[in-house]
Amino acid sequence: MFVQIYGEYVISKNNLNYVCDKYIYIMVNLEWYRTFKSVYKNGNFSLAAKELFISQPAVSQQMSMLEAHVGYKLFNRKSKGVEPTEYAKLLNNLIIEALDRLENVENGFRSKAVNTNQLISVGISKHLFSSIGSSLISKFDYIDFSFHENEMLFELVDTKKLNFAVITKKYDTFDTIQKKVGDIKQIIVGSSNIDASEVKSKIKAKELLEVEHWLNKQKWYNHDSGIPHVKLFWLHVFNKKRPSMISNFIIPSEYEMLDSLSKNTGVAVVWNCNAKQFIQDKKLQIIWDSKQMPTTEVFLLSGKNDNLINPFQEIEAELKKTLE
Repeated sequence: MFVQIYGEYVISKNNLNYVCDKYIYIMVNLEWYRTFKSVYKNGNFSLAAKELFISQPAVSQQMSMLEAHVGYKLFNRKSKGVEPTEYAKLLNNLIIEALDRLENVENGFRSKAVNTNQLISVGISKHLFSSIGSSLISKFDYIDFSFHENEMLFELVDTKKLNFAVITKKYDTFDTIQKKVGDIKQIIVGSSNIDASEVKSKIKAKELLEVEHWLNKQKWYNHDSGIPHVKLFWLHVFNKKRPSMISNFIIPSEYEMLDSLSKNTGVAVVWNCNAKQFIQDKKLQIIWDSKQMPTTEVFLLSGKNDNLINPFQEIEAELKKTLE
């Protein structure tokens, strides 16, 4: 490696030369200078060895090689450590600023490289992957996704088999970190070829019996034969535990269900985040949306691990942006 040193003083291999407005190239071993910096700062070979995570003999050897390189003694041994010579003081003044700058660049690059190249595992419901989980792909180089529901996702994170999980349920445990990243809301959407003007006017007039009658006549798409979304919706807006509608098509992924609905005719109760792009592209239309619709909190979950702090913050920020 070559270091270009500017300034009033330079050190050559065999002597110290005072030079004004000149520079010279010196072949060096950067580790010698790292070790020199630590010994100079600590005044002790043992403390330098601990700071650098190397052995004391290695410190001594590197200082001997550096002294041979510059041609002058750098440290005098004392009863408790070492004392820098005048040549050591001069060398320190020459290299310390450049060495600190180089180490900062190196540490910053290493930190960025580790974060960028780190493989992380993320669990999420298959119903939310396309609208929420896929937003993480552009932020990381390596992600191993798993599809599970809340209880399994929590168990996998809690047993450290997953780094992160996007869940819709709050868990209170000592060994995990959980932060809210947003809310998702239920809405009713329909295919673009449906004339929904009549039902929208009934909704506006709060004629709920007429609205329910219109909905019951539609073809229904669901992602679960147990129709949990529809039951929650019916309970919330109609105050009925058992919807009278009938599911025509069960497609076990909400996103794929929406894609099929957009190409055919019918309606569905879905999360607004999943329908957002379909509505923007005018492939689906909103049948019913209001502030009174059922909402669900979305959380990011991880185990307590210092190595996961940075990716947790990145994922948290991206999910909050996605769920705005």
